[in-house]
Amino acid sequence: MRRSLPHAGGPAAAVDYGDRVKIALMDSGLGLLAAAAAVRRLRPDADLVLSSAPDSMPWGPHTPDEITERALAVARAAAAHRPDALIIACNTASVHALPAIRAELEPDLPVVGTVPAIKPAAAGGGPVAIWATPATTGSPYQRGLIADFAHAVDVTEVPCPGLADAVESADEAAIDRAIAAAAAITPPHVGAVVLGCTHYELVGERIRAAVAADGDGGALALYGSADAVAAQALRRSGAALAPDAAPSGRITVLLSGRESELSPAALAYAEGRLLQAVTPAV
Repeated sequence: MRRSLPHAGGPAAAVDYGDRVKIALMDSGLGLLAAAAAVRRLRPDADLVLSSAPDSMPWGPHTPDEITERALAVARAAAAHRPDALIIACNTASVHALPAIRAELEPDLPVVGTVPAIKPAAAGGGPVAIWATPATTGSPYQRGLIADFAHAVDVTEVPCPGLADAVESADEAAIDRAIAAAAAITPPHVGAVVLGCTHYELVGERIRAAVAADGDGGALALYGSADAVAAQALRRSGAALAPDAAPSGRITVLLSGRESELSPAALAYAEGRLLQAVTPAV
């Protein structure tokens, strides 16, 4: 029997959900779709809470304190729905707001952050390219991960201006332009690309094709974070992986705290369509 415990500011009594599991995900925008789809594949019967902040995005240009304030608001909106675990499906929020969110919500609510998959990419050998937002590229945070996990391989940091915004709006032409620009400055012989922004995972195959076209035609590995954080969130919630479970999970979509539906932009991606297809009609 699974029970969701009361969180800060919530009612005194625990809410009983029987044997169901509920996983919440938060991001400034659509970057949470990849991890949400990964949870769906691992537990088709899991209920999902997708909490984002279209009224306050993008977060990247803001100060760390401002990002933390925005991220806490989105996390609180998700926590109010009594999930069993919360995924911060955003690299920027994980860098700046993870300690504050954990301080407020744990231990009652397990919180799982997102880290660029630099360690597994480097373990596969180099050279490696890390595609990230301009704010993250060259940052002390990313440089620290490279120093810790990829010091023995050749690493190129590739800024991708405009790509996250283009993915957020599902602007096909803008996505193509941003990917082409980043591919043009990616070394031709890289064997792996780390997707250092959760939005990029929604267009991973387009990135693979563009880098392969500009490179030597060799096999290219993509490293995202969605599958790992989904599995970790289910472990932290105490739920077993059950990919063969009946597809009975429901979705609650929160836009700046307001209940809504998956947006047309979300449904432009395979991950959004998967979430809609697996979710039973009310």
